Amino acid sequence: MSERELDTRITTFIARLGKLDAGERAKFKRDAGKTLAEASSMGLFYRVIQGLYGVNEEMYFLVATLYPLAESGGGENLGASLRRARDPKNFKGVDRRVEILLDADAAQLRFRLRQAIKFLKSNRVRVNWELLLTDVLKWNSSYRTTQKEWARKYFALPQVTDQETTNQT
Repeated sequence: MSERELDTRITTFIARLGKLDAGERAKFKRDAGKTLAEASSMGLFYRVIQGLYGVNEEMYFLVATLYPLAESGGGENLGASLRRARDPKNFKGVDRRVEILLDADAAQLRFRLRQAIKFLKSNRVRVNWELLLTDVLKWNSSYRTTQKEWARKYFALPQVTDQETTNQT
């Protein structure tokens, strides 16, 4: 399968999520953090994914359940989005949460991503859903490509120090 085919499927899937009504979004929202086998929205999911063959259903389902939790938008990866939500008052806790997220295995990813998306929502930071789905599809890569990219965007910028925090209060 070519990268272009994958991009088309991802774009189509996210566009379909964008067309869900409030009730359908609520169904997905209730299943956030669950596996597809545990979900009560399984029928809805298979209607949304219809015709998109050969996809990693669990990762698509994960993104579908997170989609109602935050606004769409932004052009950067999740690491950059989390960086935008970081400030002198919360940086220690956010840094710790990002490190835990980056270290998460596939089983922990549902819970950790749900936390991260809710944090972004509470800080009014939008999520690039197409890029998020693209990234989580590569989560289990032996090269840890997604984790490296998120870490680079989050940690590679100048850090706020304790001294700067003291000066700003």
